[in-house]
Amino acid sequence: MSDTISFDDFARVDIRVGTVTHAEPFPEAKKPAIKLWVDYGTEIGVKKSSAQITTHYTPEALIGRQVLAVVNFPPRQIGPFMSEALVLGLHDAGGKIVLIGPDHPVPNGEKLC
Repeated sequence: MSDTISFDDFARVDIRVGTVTHAEPFPEAKKPAIKLWVDYGTEIGVKKSSAQITTHYTPEALIGRQVLAVVNFPPRQIGPFMSEALVLGLHDAGGKIVLIGPDHPVPNGEKLC
């Protein structure tokens, strides 16, 4: 069973939608990954993220895709790359990551409600 958190705890997690504007392979990562640059709109701007999503995605296929991410974690150094947001996904039946995003376009920066 999961630990219980308060609604206030959940409300402090800032989950926003953004559009991938640039993506490239991340060969220096310990596990196969892709570097992402995601535009979260005028309030937040572009943030970088490293995601272990190479099974289902190529860098080229990610351009223009909207994704959800936690944007208020502190930056994290991943090898030579500074990750500034945590892009969200779910494990498929084989344990590989599938990204979460809206099924209709929404404005970049829109907050999960």
